[in-house]
Amino acid sequence: MRQSYDYIIIGAGSAGCVLANRLSKDPKKSVLLLEAGGPDTNMNIHIPGAYLKVHKSKDDWGFWTEEQPNVLNRKIYLPRGKTLGGSSSTNAMAYVRGNPADFDGWAEQGNFGWSFNELLPYFKRSENHEQIDLMDSGYHSSSGELGVTIPNRFQTPFVDGFIEACAAIGIPKNLDYNGKIQEGASLVQSTIKKGKRESGATAFLKPALKRHNLTAITNARVDKIILEGKNAVGVQYKKGGKTIQVYGQKEIILSAGTFKSPQLLMLSGIGELSELKNHGIHCIHELKGVGKNLQDHLFYPICAQSKTQEGINHYISPFNQIRAAWNYFVNKKGVFCNSPLEGMAFFDLDQKGGKVNFQLHFSPISIGNEYGYDAYDLYDYPRIDGFTILPTLLHPKSRGIVSLSSSNPIEPPIIQPNFLKEKEDLDQLVKGGKLVFKIMEEKAMKNHIKVNGLPHNRSSDDILIEHIKKTLETVYHPVGTCKMGTDLMAVVDPNLKVHGIKSLRVVDASIMPKIVSGNTNAPVFMIAEKAADMILSEL
Repeated sequence: MRQSYDYIIIGAGSAGCVLANRLSKDPKKSVLLLEAGGPDTNMNIHIPGAYLKVHKSKDDWGFWTEEQPNVLNRKIYLPRGKTLGGSSSTNAMAYVRGNPADFDGWAEQGNFGWSFNELLPYFKRSENHEQIDLMDSGYHSSSGELGVTIPNRFQTPFVDGFIEACAAIGIPKNLDYNGKIQEGASLVQSTIKKGKRESGATAFLKPALKRHNLTAITNARVDKIILEGKNAVGVQYKKGGKTIQVYGQKEIILSAGTFKSPQLLMLSGIGELSELKNHGIHCIHELKGVGKNLQDHLFYPICAQSKTQEGINHYISPFNQIRAAWNYFVNKKGVFCNSPLEGMAFFDLDQKGGKVNFQLHFSPISIGNEYGYDAYDLYDYPRIDGFTILPTLLHPKSRGIVSLSSSNPIEPPIIQPNFLKEKEDLDQLVKGGKLVFKIMEEKAMKNHIKVNGLPHNRSSDDILIEHIKKTLETVYHPVGTCKMGTDLMAVVDPNLKVHGIKSLRVVDASIMPKIVSGNTNAPVFMIAEKAADMILSEL
């Protein structure tokens, strides 16, 4: 007798946790959630200020790009959460919806039902905003499961200087970039509740696990989707050395993320014929767009050392970490209550009143020296306080590919994002960096600066370009590899059903046809909310 459930969800990241909650609300429907990683028992996951300690741990897939020809042939690290909550358990907790024009653009491409006005109710459904009275009316909710706040248990004076300096050069103050207008500089809205990280697992999954009809299995690596003809009927996964097959009576839902979702489709025989043939995989259904259209945000650091020790760097020393931990656990206050991000700015890079096309991340942490520092290693950072502004490319022109390295599911996919392949991407990053130099020259920022950090020499475009290529990192917002649409390269339709395959949907960031203007976690929660409605409406 084969084991079966109504719904099988692959991946317990942001999308999978929302889906598990929503689909299991009906006690008559059985739901299985499979997660390749383990439980989110790592204490550092739940402490916002311990963010950097989660990367390169067992809770991180630890992907790498191929060598990037336009970035000094560097291989660039790509962290991805491998635990309950997925990347919402390992990210920097920024809650950013993007720009309404992003979603209207999706709808204009034929993705009916995906305009901003149609999606706003799904953003609000999840949200429980702590400062809702301060936010733009009609754009927020305090009745959802996901705790969102402007952190107020620790703040440096540097971020106020950043916001003031932005205003001085024409980027206005804006308390609510998730409201009516995105443009402006502000404090970060974060997925933090009472000083603890709010992940998809803590907000949506764990409250639902008490339901008898929801089963969540960790350390379960899915190897393929079982197809009978062009009908998805089940999933094959490995746990504890055993190969297990389970079957879905209604739907299989793939929520494994922008790198793993296309890999699993290809391992299951869905993808470009030539790609599958190269790895000895029988092509059951050809979809040329699987793994294509990869997009990500990029940023790099511009740093300063501060005159005063009011930032975060001095907390890196073991003694100060102990003091900060005491303040956190006993008083529920201090640096551990916050993510490493304090401020944001969104604006038109040309500063001519156009659409938002650029972002600045502000962190009260000074990054290390320019000779091979590791952005993901806390102990590689200086112990002297300062801050970093990170010019962020929002709308890259370059496109990449996720492809198979082998037919063995245990092997990671080949990730070739082609960073800076299009010259316009580098040009925008240079222009953004020069704007940051202007911000740092404003009195509100300059008053805090003792000495310039990276880059030390700011005298020419060539020096800035060299710095960009040495220090460029992904903001780890990969999207687009199972894109939604009706064209020949689309993988899913506007209902997120895989073209040509019955009973199979993809629900995660990979379905975005074009990357949004900001951090991607909030839109993924929204995508899952809408997907749950679409699935349940077909009963």
